[in-house]
Amino acid sequence: MFYTYILRSAVDNSFYIGHTQNLNERINKHNFENSRYTKLKRPWEIVYSEEFTTRGDAIKREYYFKRLKNRKYLKKIIGLGP
Repeated sequence: MFYTYILRSAVDNSFYIGHTQNLNERINKHNFENSRYTKLKRPWEIVYSEEFTTRGDAIKREYYFKRLKNRKYLKKIIGLGP
C-alpha cells in the first residue's frame, strides 16, 4: 500500500505533505533524521493520511494537496477547522 500524508509541526503549526510506502518509517525519518526541510520544525505529528493501492494515485493526491496552497481547506480536510 501507498500513503499520502499531512504532518503538522509542533513548533509553528506548519504543514508538510508527502507520500510513502511505509508511513511509520517515513514519520520517524522526519522526526529523527536530518531531512532538509523538516529538521528545523521537529517534532512532527501525523494529522491526516490516505491509503492507495498504487504509488501513482498517492502521488496525484499529494500534488493535489500541494497545489491547494490553502491552509483553511487543509484544516477542513484534516478536521481542525470549519
